[in-house]
Amino acid sequence: MTNNDHLTPVEPPALDKEASSGSRQLAGIYLKITTTLAILISLYAIYSNALSNTQEFYRNTIFLSGILILGFILFPFSKRFSTPKFNGWDYLFIALTLISYGYFFFNYVDLHVVRKSIPNTTDYVMAILGIIVLFEAARRTTGYFIPGLATFAIIYALFGQYFMGIFGHAGFSVERLLYRLFMTSEGIFGITLSTASTAIVVFILFGSFLSVSGATALFNDLALAIAGRRRGGPAQVAVISSALTGSLSGSAVANVATTGTFTIPLMKNIGLTPRFAGAVEATASTGGMIMPPIMGAAAFIMAGFLGISYTTIVIAAIIPALLYYAALIMAIDIEAKKQGLKGLSKENIPQVKAVLKARGLLLLPLVIVIGTLLVGKTPIYAGFLGILTIIVASWITPDKSVRMTLTKVADALAEAARGSVQVTVACAAIGVIICVVTMTGIGATLAFNIVSMTDNTLWMILLVVMLVCIVLSMGLPSTALYIVVAVTVSPILIKAGVMPLAAHFFVFWFGALSNITPPVALASYTAASIARADPMQTSWDAVRLALPGFIIPFILVYNPALLMQGDNLGVLSIGLMVITALVGIYALSIAAANFWMIKTTWFERIAFAAAAILMIKPGLYTDLLGISLIILTGALHMLRSKKQLTNMGQVSGEN
Repeated sequence: MTNNDHLTPVEPPALDKEASSGSRQLAGIYLKITTTLAILISLYAIYSNALSNTQEFYRNTIFLSGILILGFILFPFSKRFSTPKFNGWDYLFIALTLISYGYFFFNYVDLHVVRKSIPNTTDYVMAILGIIVLFEAARRTTGYFIPGLATFAIIYALFGQYFMGIFGHAGFSVERLLYRLFMTSEGIFGITLSTASTAIVVFILFGSFLSVSGATALFNDLALAIAGRRRGGPAQVAVISSALTGSLSGSAVANVATTGTFTIPLMKNIGLTPRFAGAVEATASTGGMIMPPIMGAAAFIMAGFLGISYTTIVIAAIIPALLYYAALIMAIDIEAKKQGLKGLSKENIPQVKAVLKARGLLLLPLVIVIGTLLVGKTPIYAGFLGILTIIVASWITPDKSVRMTLTKVADALAEAARGSVQVTVACAAIGVIICVVTMTGIGATLAFNIVSMTDNTLWMILLVVMLVCIVLSMGLPSTALYIVVAVTVSPILIKAGVMPLAAHFFVFWFGALSNITPPVALASYTAASIARADPMQTSWDAVRLALPGFIIPFILVYNPALLMQGDNLGVLSIGLMVITALVGIYALSIAAANFWMIKTTWFERIAFAAAAILMIKPGLYTDLLGISLIILTGALHMLRSKKQLTNMGQVSGEN
């Protein structure tokens, strides 16, 4: 048997599981039309970002119109209308899209130059139609939460005088609101949509090309080769492969659906329960959302919100992402020890050399993209360079199955457009919320009052914000959840004195963790369906497994140097912070698992958890107290385990 026999075959990609590429299964001419439209949208994205200097409004309008039409095709009006061909509702909303957005496309200069930004009745009518079309697309693709929240924002803007207390304001006229929402760059056509039509779509294209080329299979094989033989090896394989895949997709659900079909059966084969196998995959895939360089496209939006470079965001995310995955590996190792599990046999593990020889060149695009970003080039430049590198690398790779043929290129273009539907629609719809928050000043008002109510007690504010972020993010796609919490909640932390970058990381982190937190834990539910386990039990196992990861955002707030921010950025000081964070995370992993050498007592669990909390906030005394508590509790535990093992040995000897 050759080494190549152990390589994972390259399967056709299953991209955008978060959006499921739509719930409609089209057939015949309707499928061909849809595929052609999707390819044209991707080609336009390439043209407008790489080959032309299209004005922002026209680029956004064309791209959004195409995405809306594709969304109406892929996502039916309701389950009743989920037919293999288009129906009346589809034709109606496609027509309204073309009418409303087409009107502003052809009348934009007339409105803002000839009429000097003075709208007429037709402008207002078309704006209303455009908003209705957008909200319907958001309902179909993301559910009721985003369009519901945006609708409430509009009501709040119009009738602010009827809201009580701190929520009250003078209110805005319908005309003024429609103008700001639809005829300027402050609302629907604002920064979030602009980011979606540029950097986000380019990196979705990059991820599609990389997935079609067979990179996912490469990641699985590398993960198997690195960690397959370790204690609980397949579970650690899930962590590594999900981290690598997550650096492409940035979607927890997509990550689960892509890597989970491979890793979950492996975990079940070595004796892990279905619910725990699903929990491992869900927590590992959720980490993909905070894994640089893409971070579920949130990195691009975050850079725009904060007015800093994309490179700064990527560098800041490195240590937190590593801490999260280190926490998972610790927790999995403890659980594997608890269950007495072993790794895979040598003959079932691919050789690193064979893996790299067969498809190792597919890692080159990732290296090129990250390197290009680090030298200061734009994300768009890096993304396109990465796509070109994928095509070249696929043709010089020894494994001929990964070559990017014209058919594969077409598949990648089509899947990229499908994968852009949900994020683009969400970005446009949330533009409404951003505009209303800006107009009313409610964000600053809430921030001031919450800080005042808690007497500016930081830990209380952090706990409140954590809960709010998890609730607001439930059921939302990766990019949308970040925008929602960034707009509504991050000002509270900034008002409390938290560094802006740390504040945005904090809210995004807990938004991401909503994917595994009941009752709406999409990643956990997806993993449970693959593992054939109870969804709710899988979700709670995922929360327990990821519990150490819940303290990392707190560590970042109190230790902004871990985000490469602040004045204290010496190698020694950062290294010390990382070590203390890892020690605290390991202590919390023991407490969560209720096991170390043997099962822990209630006193030991409390002591380990308390030590972990003490090590969140930097300071000599808290760190020393935390470490002392861990050493003392650990020593008592080891003495107790030694005694217990000795007694067990004596009993077995007597038998």
